Amino acid sequence: MRSEPPGRESGFEAAFGPPQNLTLAQAVQIAIKNHPKIAAAQNLQSVAGQQVIEARAPYYPNLAAEITGSQGLYESRIGAGGLATSQLFSRQGDGLIVNQLITDLGRTGNLVASSKLQAQATAQTTQATVYDVTLDVNRAYFGALQAQALVRVAQETVTARQTLANQVTALGQAQLKSQVDVSFAEVNLSEAQLMLIRARANLQEAFADLSRALGVDTAPAQYQLTEGVSPGTPPPTVEDLVAQAVQNRPELADLRLRYQAAQKFEAAEKDLKRPNLTLVAVGGALPYLDQSPRVAPEGYEGVAVNLDIPIFNGHLFSAREEAARYQARAANQRVRDLQQQVEHDVRVAWLAASTAYERIPVTVQLVSQAQLARDLAQGRYDLGLASIVELTQAQLNLTQAQIENVGAQYDYQSAYAVLQYTIGALR
Repeated sequence: MRSEPPGRESGFEAAFGPPQNLTLAQAVQIAIKNHPKIAAAQNLQSVAGQQVIEARAPYYPNLAAEITGSQGLYESRIGAGGLATSQLFSRQGDGLIVNQLITDLGRTGNLVASSKLQAQATAQTTQATVYDVTLDVNRAYFGALQAQALVRVAQETVTARQTLANQVTALGQAQLKSQVDVSFAEVNLSEAQLMLIRARANLQEAFADLSRALGVDTAPAQYQLTEGVSPGTPPPTVEDLVAQAVQNRPELADLRLRYQAAQKFEAAEKDLKRPNLTLVAVGGALPYLDQSPRVAPEGYEGVAVNLDIPIFNGHLFSAREEAARYQARAANQRVRDLQQQVEHDVRVAWLAASTAYERIPVTVQLVSQAQLARDLAQGRYDLGLASIVELTQAQLNLTQAQIENVGAQYDYQSAYAVLQYTIGALR
């Protein structure tokens, strides 16, 4: 007569430490706070915000300070490398230079609008990342719950088969059962113990997956998970869900905004062909000037308005405009492609959730029938009307039915979470 080796539970806890209480809502909050994917997306969103400031910079004056000192041979003049024959002399001057865009006839405005739309798109990317992480947490959480339930099924199976093995062994020692029955009972018990070992290993793996989904830097922990409220029945039709997904999915909003940004950038590239009007102003002092007698004034100042009119540059601006137009068209096609993919994902997720929901009452009935069959087989075996093979087969059928029932319960919760994700409603 064999039993499970002692100390297995203590060894399991030693690997992970004492259990930590964790609800699904707490798990989602931990992941949103700690997951590196979300932190990376938030940083990229901040980058996009700074790029708006960059695009808006030409609206403001460009102010620079200049300090210049020079030394030249007295009364010498430039001999080569210059167009003017100006006199060289030693001097030192300090001044300011101001450049201010007056108008570029809309190009900067379109660039600012494009960068704002890109920043809004990046915010949608961050939201989509949050939804992705939330879905991963839901899957890992329900996977761990399922693994815990399967461990309980395996433990109950070991207990039941241990009881049978003890009973058959005692009857065999009393010459009331054959050694064949004892061997069948021992094999049956060994299979149950192997199933329990695999179930516990799967639970450790599920806890590791959950820790990864939470984005925590510590070693995987053992959790005491809380069963949530059943999500209820899936929606009866899918068309309303498709419309909701098209409206709510942040990935679609992201690409729509990027398409609008590409259109604004196309307009900005078109504006390259327009004139630019700028203001330049300088002013400063000449505290040291090697002149005797001094002729130059103590300071200087000047202001000018410059109109830059593009005429021909080797088709550069035309090529940039065409490239931006093709980029906008490509962005529009990406929106179409993602919308088709979203509609497909919603239909598939709805079908998977509906199918998983239909499995639940069937597996509940299967467990009830398997329990009845096991009880009948046990009674027949006790009366000597059935063989050990019939009883062990009935026990196996019950275990398989319990596993199917556990799988159906948590498969539906995972499938429902996926459905909520595909319509942009997973929180």
